[in-house]
Amino acid sequence: MENTELLDLTLEAISERHGEETKAYDMRGISILADYYVITTAGSNRQLHAIANSIIEKVHEKGKNDYRIEGSRDSNWLLIDLGDVVVNIFTFEARGFYGLEKLCSNGKQLDIEE
Repeated sequence: MENTELLDLTLEAISERHGEETKAYDMRGISILADYYVITTAGSNRQLHAIANSIIEKVHEKGKNDYRIEGSRDSNWLLIDLGDVVVNIFTFEARGFYGLEKLCSNGKQLDIEE
């Protein structure tokens, strides 16, 4: 699966579960860890997990099974490492606390439709 297709699937899953303030960054040539970083916010812990589950379902449908999820049931932040795309899903409080956008500021912020 192409990395842009993986990014599109991820953004579609986030949109379907009403992730808020979603941002995507092109980190090619900047980060050795992933080509794209995605950050989104969930209004509740329950929504946070619904977004994560939606992403995993979509990538499974395309036959991708090599990914990692960091965080627990009680976490306010889940990280999904899909290889070329890394997704961070936060609650509002956690997103403000960690300020992860600063780490992506060297990348190009992509125009996405929410």
